[in-house]
Amino acid sequence: MSNKSQTNSQTQMPSLPTSVSAKKIAINNTHDFTTTTDIKHWIKETAQSLGFADCGFLSVHHPLFVKQTEQLRQWLAKGYQAQLQFMHSNHHLRAHPEQLVEGAKTIISVRMDYLTQTPTPRTVTDNDYPNQGIIARYARGRDYHKTMRSRLKQLALKIEAMLPEWRHLDIGADTDFIFRPFSDSAPIFERPIADAAGLGWTGKHTLLINKQAGSFFVLGELFMSLELPDDEPVKEHCGSCSACIDICPTQAIVAPYELNASACISYLTIEHDGVIDEKYRRAIGNRIFGCDDCQLICPWNRYANLTPVEDFAPRHRLDSSSLLELWQWQEAEFMKKTEGSPLRRTGYVNFLRNIAIGLGNATVNQENIEALQAKLGLHNTMLDEHIDWAVAEQRHKLDILLINN
Repeated sequence: MSNKSQTNSQTQMPSLPTSVSAKKIAINNTHDFTTTTDIKHWIKETAQSLGFADCGFLSVHHPLFVKQTEQLRQWLAKGYQAQLQFMHSNHHLRAHPEQLVEGAKTIISVRMDYLTQTPTPRTVTDNDYPNQGIIARYARGRDYHKTMRSRLKQLALKIEAMLPEWRHLDIGADTDFIFRPFSDSAPIFERPIADAAGLGWTGKHTLLINKQAGSFFVLGELFMSLELPDDEPVKEHCGSCSACIDICPTQAIVAPYELNASACISYLTIEHDGVIDEKYRRAIGNRIFGCDDCQLICPWNRYANLTPVEDFAPRHRLDSSSLLELWQWQEAEFMKKTEGSPLRRTGYVNFLRNIAIGLGNATVNQENIEALQAKLGLHNTMLDEHIDWAVAEQRHKLDILLINN
């Protein structure tokens, strides 16, 4: 599955759109606005000043929405969604996004880089640290959703402040300004919107790739009542490359541009509740929340950019903690250290489940066995099953080590 940074949106329904009653930001205008192109250029500059890497524009009535809804139905018919039952809901809103925000005419699609350290090009270095708990890079700091929506609101208020300068153009600047920011918070085709708006092309792993910036970024949308021309999509540049398909530990990318979410490590370690099928456990390795493999191996990520947004900075050593350290977290510590973090999504017991699998796959060590056994019977039979499996894996490796020595 695509890294959680670019997955399909949840089903929470949007609240009422924000209108002109919001506090306005002072106008700072040194531009001459003679065309809608001038306005779009100003919006893009302003978005970049707020920490967004880029933005594009798309009509809420674009034909892609009906097409994508039909493709979603076909994907669901194959059962690839597993426990993601929300994907069955709100098809009418996915097909008609103008119904999400009454009065909306244009969607501003934005992307925000999240890397805080440049990865080694075309290499999955996470495999070099089998005793470390690997957390997807987007999830090591604060939850980006609030950051994204907050900055989209700032962008909207700056646009609103400029409306008097744009009233001579027929874009709706002379009426009440309506806007609503989204970030994985409504039934919206985030990646297809960004694709159609020219922010990149859809790679074979189903993530968006940008020629100048790779794929390590998250997406958001600002629905607004101004009517601006669509941007054009960019040409795709994957060619014959199949690196992402070949590297996937669980073969979740079943074909180019087609993902079986039920087999994806990001889904299994974040969204899946309960027992993880034993056939995936060794492949999961030390990945305890998400998976970056298909991005790390992508040749376009040699151009990946570091983020200017401080919220993505790792907290509580989530970029370097050992599996044993994380295994020792009590629930209160988990709740404290994951406050405002994406890790809250998986829940404490499922978090331990993921770490247990990681410890089973870790370098053989008697300490791992003892630590695992210490939590037997403390939570539920689901966790105990994974602990028993992990202990058996460690003992099997220990037996092999003794035979070879």
